[in-house]
Amino acid sequence: MNGPIEVVSAPRPGSDQILTEDALRFLAGLEETFGARRLDLMAARTLRQLRIDNGEIPSFLAETSPIRTADWKVSTPPDDLADRRVEITGPVDAKMVINALNSGANVFMADFEDSASPTWDVMVGGQVNLVDAVRHRLELTTNDEKHYELGADLATLMVRPRGWHLTERHLRLGGLPLSASLVDFGLFFFHNAAELIKRGSGPYFYLPKLEGHIEARLWNDVFIYAQAELGIPHGTIKATVLIETVLAAFEMDEILYELRDHSVGLNAGRWDYIFSIIKKFRSHPDAVLPDRVQITMTVPFMAAYTDLLIKTCHRRGAHAMGGMAAFIPSRRDADVNRVAMAKVRDDKEREVANGHDGTWVAHPDLIELARDVFTAKLGERPNQIERLRDDVETSAGALLDFTIDDGVITEAGVRTNVDIAIQYLAAWLTGNGAVAIYNLMEDAATAEISRSQLWQWAHHGVVTVEDRKVDEAFIREIASEELSRLKGELGPDRFEDGRFDDAWTVLEQLVFAPDFEDFLTIPAYELID
Repeated sequence: MNGPIEVVSAPRPGSDQILTEDALRFLAGLEETFGARRLDLMAARTLRQLRIDNGEIPSFLAETSPIRTADWKVSTPPDDLADRRVEITGPVDAKMVINALNSGANVFMADFEDSASPTWDVMVGGQVNLVDAVRHRLELTTNDEKHYELGADLATLMVRPRGWHLTERHLRLGGLPLSASLVDFGLFFFHNAAELIKRGSGPYFYLPKLEGHIEARLWNDVFIYAQAELGIPHGTIKATVLIETVLAAFEMDEILYELRDHSVGLNAGRWDYIFSIIKKFRSHPDAVLPDRVQITMTVPFMAAYTDLLIKTCHRRGAHAMGGMAAFIPSRRDADVNRVAMAKVRDDKEREVANGHDGTWVAHPDLIELARDVFTAKLGERPNQIERLRDDVETSAGALLDFTIDDGVITEAGVRTNVDIAIQYLAAWLTGNGAVAIYNLMEDAATAEISRSQLWQWAHHGVVTVEDRKVDEAFIREIASEELSRLKGELGPDRFEDGRFDDAWTVLEQLVFAPDFEDFLTIPAYELID
């Protein structure tokens, strides 16, 4: 035993409600039981990356072949998770939680991860908001006297905790920070599991950033422990795993198997998946990808991964969830909306035709469109799990086919990556993890694509189609221009308050470092409260 948890922070609004003695004792039990295993898994990630850097090519695991070939199913989804045709996601601030639960979507994924900046105020406040939302008492009156409250017909709530790689420095045990995953999961579960069950639902989660089935096994053991500690029946927790790393794509069967008593599906986390390709194959010149706008869901490696996900899920009786529609409708430009909405419709029609059971949207205005598309295919059926996709035969080579016909790297692509990364990091540093930029919802995953492409392009010395070498001088030139533009548009005071210079400091450290930093949120975390 390492003694009680130390709260390394001044009290925040609601912290007395969330960080109770019993809740902290529950977190301490989770950390003492699973913290060392988590650290071992993070060390294993580092060793695996070294092997890939030295030429190892990922493939399906020989030792788990019996799991892939055997007939087995995951648990049956509860009634309020049977139909997930439209899910909306977003951070855990009160306005977002209220609007998303009221939105008409089937599910709202409350996100402590990529769309939340992990300031202590945001993390504590988010837990308070979810406690109130579960009890249908969450309300908000803004400074301009707009009032928000929950309606009668609410989306089913799911929660995404932070990934295994992150820590929560405001809570320490034995002088060491706690696992952010265990904190986010543990606080929500402790305060809400029994209440959710009483109200006819349950504790439901999305699990991010897993790199394989051993990491899924850790989550399953956490679930078993947590249910036993609080007297919750085994299997009450239900989880959907985001397949957003290329290594996890080779272990989808195994991930479902490890979580089979608690699993209700997999999700195609498209943006993080692209980031994972860049990160894992950063040392491989044949894996250099073109401008991010050219990496669509129809390029070979993305199509192979989503087809395999659908086939795997349906064979195991699990939901195959589609990816995010990140478009944010314009209130002023009808032409922008018309073009973008057509693209969103095409994307959702492709997903449902391929066999997905539901999809994600970032904005309530997209819910009706997505619902119409899925309902046109599904009708009254809650899903299409019965569609087995026996036509799909996905090889390891197909998952690693990074060919993109006519793919190019342009000056505009370099500029977009610099611009988006600076603007997103600035917002993240000021407490906003979900940022509308140029009518797209940018979160940590999309920012990761931008900064990792800059590192990849500079590291491999690529040349744009305009014959400009992407090196440190060129990137600094563009950054200077973008920072000057932003300062001119915002004015000096708003520019300084917006922490754009700090954002560039973080970005230049990431992009020009000789070694690739696995996650931008790790160094950036040191610059927030």
